[in-house]
Amino acid sequence: MEAVLSKEIVINKTLSRALGVLVFVVLTSLGAFVRIPLPFTPVPLTLQTFFVLLSGALLGGSLGVTAQLSYILLGVLGLPIFTGAGSGLLYLSGPTAGYLFGFVLACLFCAKFIKYSGNNFSKAFGIFCVADFLLLASGTLWLKFLFGYSLTKLFSIGFIPFVLGDLCKAAAAAVVYIKLRPRLK
Repeated sequence: MEAVLSKEIVINKTLSRALGVLVFVVLTSLGAFVRIPLPFTPVPLTLQTFFVLLSGALLGGSLGVTAQLSYILLGVLGLPIFTGAGSGLLYLSGPTAGYLFGFVLACLFCAKFIKYSGNNFSKAFGIFCVADFLLLASGTLWLKFLFGYSLTKLFSIGFIPFVLGDLCKAAAAAVVYIKLRPRLK
């Protein structure tokens, strides 16, 4: 049984890469439906950041970014895959647009720096936390542009409410990455 499980199922690397991108587009989309609305902010908590971090770490820069940009493009083209089953170009002018573009930044950061984590949970967790910080900063900056709130108000609606949940998602992503890392070769 061990010999069967260690065999590579997909021989064609192009097909394997395309499948990886597709899987993370689907997972990011499904993560949007795991949604906890917060009464004091226009941005809900979602599970998407977990998949965004893993897409950069597991797929690498170009494929991870392709997955995240494909997710955004499919939503813009009308598939109801954004948070709250939203879709369309107008969604990119709403309060969550900065976070969507932060997906790409976080994914790139993870892809660039995850190789330095080795098999170390703490290093992987730290890299995922910094990537998540970039994502939250992108969303918060967009809220500044959109609403023009003070810095204090911005942090209280666009950053602070998400820190605890994102720390948990970063820790879970680090565990998953450490477990899957040996199989990535």
